[in-house]
Amino acid sequence: MSDEQKPFVAGIDSDQRKAPVRVAFVTRRTSPAVKVADEEHLMTYPGVLFRIAVAIEVFSIFLIALALVWDAPLEGLADPMHTPNPAKAPWYFLGLQELLHYFPPVVAGVLIPTLVIIALIIIPYFNVNVEGKGLFLEDRARRLRIFASVLLSLSVFLIMFHVYIALVPTLIVAVLMVMAARQAAKPGAEPRRGLAAKPLSFWIMTWFLAELVLLTAIGTFFRGPGWSWALPWRTY
Repeated sequence: MSDEQKPFVAGIDSDQRKAPVRVAFVTRRTSPAVKVADEEHLMTYPGVLFRIAVAIEVFSIFLIALALVWDAPLEGLADPMHTPNPAKAPWYFLGLQELLHYFPPVVAGVLIPTLVIIALIIIPYFNVNVEGKGLFLEDRARRLRIFASVLLSLSVFLIMFHVYIALVPTLIVAVLMVMAARQAAKPGAEPRRGLAAKPLSFWIMTWFLAELVLLTAIGTFFRGPGWSWALPWRTY
C-alpha cells in the first residue's frame, strides 16, 4: 500500500535536547491553574537539584548556629509526683486542647478530627469548582441561602457549647463573605479581583486558619492554673 492510499500518517521529528517543548493536556471542564511565560532557562535536573541541596545545607547551618546561640525553652525533668498546673500539650496541640475545654471529649477529640480527615480524603475525588471561580459570581441567591443556613447552624452549635471564642472568627469570616457577595452583585464587577473572586476553598481555609491561630494563642498565652483565664505577663 502506497503513502497516498494510507488513511492517516503521523510522524514525530523533534530533538528534546535542542528544542524542549512544554505540553499541557486540558481535559473537559478544567483549565490550567498556572500562568507561565516563556523562560530562557528550564529548571530541571541536575541544576534545580543542586540548588535545592545548597539551600538545604545553608538552612541547616543556620538552624545549628541558632541552636548554639539560644537554648530551647525546655523545662526540667518531668516529676510524676509534681505535675504542672495546667499541664499543657505541645503548642501544635494546644488548639485541640482548647477545644477539649469546651466540648465533650468524644466531640473534640474524636468527632471533629474524624470529620476533618474524612473531608480531606473525600473532597479530592469531587471536581468542586476546579476552575476556582468566585463563590458568589454564579447562582448567587441559592448560594447565599446555603451560606446563611450553614452559618446559622454553626453559630447555634457553638453557642450551645458556649464556645464564644470560636464564634468570633466565624462571624468575621461571615462578614467578609457577605462583602464578597455584595461586591459580586455590582454590575461590571471584576471577576478576577477582590473578595468576589475568592472561591469556596479560600473561605474554608481562611476560617480554619483563623480558628487554629486563635485557639492556639489562647491555649499558649491565656490559660493558667485549672485552665482558667490568665494574663501572660503574670506569674501564678
